[in-house]
Amino acid sequence: MVDLVPRAVCLGEAMIMLAADTGAPLEDVETFRRSVGGAECNVAGGLAALGIPTGWISRLGADGFGRHVLQDLRDRGVEVGGVEDDPDRPTGLYVKHTLGGRTRMHYYRSGSAASVMDAGFLDRPAVRNRLVGAELVHTTGITAALSEQTAGMLDRLAALKNTLGFLLSVDLNWRPALWRDKDPAPLWRLLRAADVVLIGADEAMLFAGTSDPGELRELLGPRATIVVKSDAHVALALEADERRTEVPALKVDVVEPVGAGDAFAAGFLAATLQGLPMEQRLRSGHLSAAAVLTVPNDHAEPPEASLRQALLQCPAEEWAEARVGPMGVTV
Repeated sequence: MVDLVPRAVCLGEAMIMLAADTGAPLEDVETFRRSVGGAECNVAGGLAALGIPTGWISRLGADGFGRHVLQDLRDRGVEVGGVEDDPDRPTGLYVKHTLGGRTRMHYYRSGSAASVMDAGFLDRPAVRNRLVGAELVHTTGITAALSEQTAGMLDRLAALKNTLGFLLSVDLNWRPALWRDKDPAPLWRLLRAADVVLIGADEAMLFAGTSDPGELRELLGPRATIVVKSDAHVALALEADERRTEVPALKVDVVEPVGAGDAFAAGFLAATLQGLPMEQRLRSGHLSAAAVLTVPNDHAEPPEASLRQALLQCPAEEWAEARVGPMGVTV
């Protein structure tokens, strides 16, 4: 159990991930490897791994899968005292299956315990106390899409941030399937209220019709630092004062891409809380993402602290030459 008051709080659904052990058609797979996934809990684990006292808030089924999620996050250093058990609804899960070189996710989250989080959920003492003490609260567009209740909860969260004084971070995580037949207005409201918006260029095109940072600024308003991760593997930060900072990603021997976006968010937000310059914040995001890209899971241990510090501060030429693979970092 983590005793420290969380500086960062992540709010959203965690799920059990079942990964097929073979490349056979799904109907022929007999064994699956279990782990814990979900955007916000991935970010929580990534923040904790970088030394940021972090809590994760959500609802889980009062079932074996829910108990496993809690233990997994505790083992990764995440504080989970704000999590509520649901005796009637299950913990969500998804299946990751690779066939012919293509990885697909099959989600079984409808009616999950997390999908009924509502505005009143934030008034629970265990939740409210953590929000009061937080410097930063992070969530994603996935949570906004789960249900009308969760969308209303995030409207309330945006209203509370000015009263309680935390920074609000939102990763777009645009999932068209979750928004089918739904009005995305709650997501627009959430993004416009955020202090940090993390967005991939490809999903920005699908969601907003543009990936240009200046045009996104016009759509999202003047408040946020907007971080756009481009198809060319460059992260660009556009700050509220219109300063722009660009940092290319590291060269990576990719094993599995799932979870890299959440890891980037964790690295960037950790460096933000540490008060680092913007270039180092973006490098920190790239470093955490690279570590996840070299493993088959949704999360990974970040580079050792001294190596990470050296890479955050090295000249641009050394950064450009660094390479990350399953065996570590070479420069």
